[in-house]
Amino acid sequence: MGMNTTPSGERPHIAFFGRRNTGKSSLVNAIAGQPLSIVSEVKGTTTDPVYKAMELLPLGPVMLIDTPGLDDEGELGNLRVQKTREVLAKTDIAVIVCEARDKLGSGALELDLISQITERRLPFVVVLNKCDIYKPSAGDIKEIEQKAGAKVLCVSAAAHDGIQELKEYLSRIVPEDEGSCVLVRDLLQPGELAVLVVPIDSAAPKGRLILPQQQVIRDILEAGAISVVTRETELKQTLDKLGIKPKLVITDSQVFEKVSAVTPGDIPLTSFSILFARYKGDLEELMKGAKAIENLKDGDKVLIAEGCTHHRQCDDIGTVKLPRWLSRYTGKKLEFDFSSGNHFPGNLSDYKIVIHCGACMLNRMEMNHRIRTVTGCGVPIVNYGVLIAYMQGILARTTEPFSKMRKADTFNCV
Repeated sequence: MGMNTTPSGERPHIAFFGRRNTGKSSLVNAIAGQPLSIVSEVKGTTTDPVYKAMELLPLGPVMLIDTPGLDDEGELGNLRVQKTREVLAKTDIAVIVCEARDKLGSGALELDLISQITERRLPFVVVLNKCDIYKPSAGDIKEIEQKAGAKVLCVSAAAHDGIQELKEYLSRIVPEDEGSCVLVRDLLQPGELAVLVVPIDSAAPKGRLILPQQQVIRDILEAGAISVVTRETELKQTLDKLGIKPKLVITDSQVFEKVSAVTPGDIPLTSFSILFARYKGDLEELMKGAKAIENLKDGDKVLIAEGCTHHRQCDDIGTVKLPRWLSRYTGKKLEFDFSSGNHFPGNLSDYKIVIHCGACMLNRMEMNHRIRTVTGCGVPIVNYGVLIAYMQGILARTTEPFSKMRKADTFNCV
């Protein structure tokens, strides 16, 4: 992903659902203005979800997701259907695609999906495709709208009819909280100074900053504030030379101990990962989850989960550092499992705690779904930065910048 590309986790995810051969792929291709998915008269051509990042004006950057058919059959088909339903966990806007002449088909699959969408309080629209072959009557449309409880639009992906109207409608039904959640700019006033501490070690990517650091810098710019970037080894020197007190110091969680010791107590301190815990998830729940490590016993299973896949370095935080630090802190012999990317285990009840990354590559919808899934199994969950701060004994200090906002609407954007 290029430096000037909006990250996938920052794009509203618009997912297209429906039975096989309803024209989902053709519709996604028509909206994107280019062929993304293979189109065929053969049922089940789309075998895996297909993702396409694009600009959808006036909404802006979005992620389109084409999914396999809800009615896929056989053992392999069932796996495809499962993947389709997993997409729902990250969906911000749902598009249910039906053939115009079939209306809502038999209705069972579609109505079950609508029930799940409604339960998640997602905006959605029903699209009747292939209207160049069959034109539904006004009565048909009214009946479907009453049954689905949503707007119905008629389109023809093949003839490109109704596509612009669909784009405009999707732009209007973006979730209310989209764009209202911010990383750090609500903590800074124009002209105020934030110091960012970025370690450069064996695990740091060559020649670039990692995504959370890039995004925080961008958000500071949005606030009209000033960012100064330094390594932990030059932090004291930097603070001494500034001449003014920073409004905030933001550090990589891995060097919390060094940075906390150098940063005066009257300067607010937090980390990139804790900022993302607030931005992408539920900071209160993750803080509560950190305390669960006090109850760990020998033989307990711990899941360490990441939202992306990346090349593991020799001192990788997820697979090396965190297991080492947690074992040292608890004094227990623990069993560690690891997951990454789109894979997130379904059976979580065997774990005593789940430790999750900052989720910079996941959207808020999916991260909050993961949190609810874990806590719904009675298992505590914490993220990297919150856990490290807790083990260092500085969790209260590093979450203090948000304490006055705990009751504000922007604190948790779920």
